[in-house]
Amino acid sequence: MTDDARATVLITVDSLRADALDLDSEDTHTPTLRSLADDATVFENAFAQGNWTPFSFPSILGGTPVFADGPRIGVGPGATLAETLQRAGVTTGGFNASNGFLTAYWGYDRGFEAFDAFHAEPTNPVSKFFSAHPTWQAWAQFATQPMRAAVRRLRGQESYPAENTSRMRDVENAAISFIEDADGDFFCWIHYMDTHTPYVPAPVHVREVADEPFGTLRMLSPHVRTGLGRGIEEGSPTLADLRTLYRATARQVDQSIARVLGALEDAGIRDETCVVVAGDHGEEFLEHGHLAHYPKLYRELVEVPFIVDAPGTDGRRVSEPVALDAIPPTVCDAMGVRAPDHYTGQSVMPTVREGNAPDQEPVVTVTVRGDSVTQQPIPRRLGDGDVLVSARSEEWTYIQHTAAGEHELYDRQADPDEQENLWTGEPPTAAVARLQAAAERRYEALESVADAADSAVGDDAGDEEVPEEIEDRLSALGYK
Repeated sequence: MTDDARATVLITVDSLRADALDLDSEDTHTPTLRSLADDATVFENAFAQGNWTPFSFPSILGGTPVFADGPRIGVGPGATLAETLQRAGVTTGGFNASNGFLTAYWGYDRGFEAFDAFHAEPTNPVSKFFSAHPTWQAWAQFATQPMRAAVRRLRGQESYPAENTSRMRDVENAAISFIEDADGDFFCWIHYMDTHTPYVPAPVHVREVADEPFGTLRMLSPHVRTGLGRGIEEGSPTLADLRTLYRATARQVDQSIARVLGALEDAGIRDETCVVVAGDHGEEFLEHGHLAHYPKLYRELVEVPFIVDAPGTDGRRVSEPVALDAIPPTVCDAMGVRAPDHYTGQSVMPTVREGNAPDQEPVVTVTVRGDSVTQQPIPRRLGDGDVLVSARSEEWTYIQHTAAGEHELYDRQADPDEQENLWTGEPPTAAVARLQAAAERRYEALESVADAADSAVGDDAGDEEVPEEIEDRLSALGYK
């Protein structure tokens, strides 16, 4: 048995689909994570429990899936991961690159002694415009980079290569400062936004992953064309350019992670630190007709990277499915802290330490869809639309849209991209029947939550007004 970790660094990356990383080839665009994976446990069938951040993160930091305790997004009333660790004497820090859904308003600051979501209030019309339009902010950064670099050199300051539109450097610097200042056991959560739309990596990272010259104007063009709805189809240059930019953002995050791991080395605690890396959900590039992450439950939106590198353990690959609600009990287990009983996931540390197969219960994921897939505003509450539920095993994907009377079934071995619906009216095997039963149990639980909310006296949460600065952040990410 290995010793407990002195520290855990949980790194989550927004919109990071499973195939966004290259963990195998020598010529990888994510060398830091490839190196980490060599000595870590890589879960090759890891799934988010929601298709986008507010539906996924209650499992990751709260320990229970979205809507487990009510119709509102955000963490539930039980002790969060940070609160659990803090009560055990662990110093806690959380640093989120300005995702409005991961703020104190929805409870994500609970248990963090140091917490920052990095949003500066605009002070003039220009800064307000740039805050709401990250692509144009990046364009301005690129255009003025030579002048700003010269000024910073004259001041003796480090010059960043126009890569802080995503607030990546702010988050990275805050996390490194927290690591350097931590005294005793600590937990540090870092959330990157680079792989979320709009994809605006620094030009240096685009050049590192592109197969041909890729100038600044070409970086802006696919965003403009996407906004105008022009040239977005499978095989189009615009789609290819978006994929290149997305790949470059993964490269950019990888380089930042390298610097964070370097800070652990410099502090002399890398070998005592458990490092966990996961995407919070995936990203679509027209696999099922859309871009970004609309309310659907296909592989490209649900399958994510999940890597656990614990002290004194060997590298291994695990094919059994796991859900991201495994993260809170795993972090507790790694640090020798008892996980609360309300956490729904199981620790994967027995797999990481001993190679034991993880619990093979179906992984259940939910989303809420309005009148159309692209309806704005995208549903934020359980009552904002119809519930879709999926259940996955190593072999099958089952998706149920009860209100529409629709069922989908995909053979994940023969059809990994989930394109051929095999549902014929009844489960073809006992294994599929178990998936259907798991999906129906989750749907029934959500119905009970919705009914309780409808009957609650004075329940006016459906009309809650989200603070304007939070709405501004969400609008900048495309959530109208």
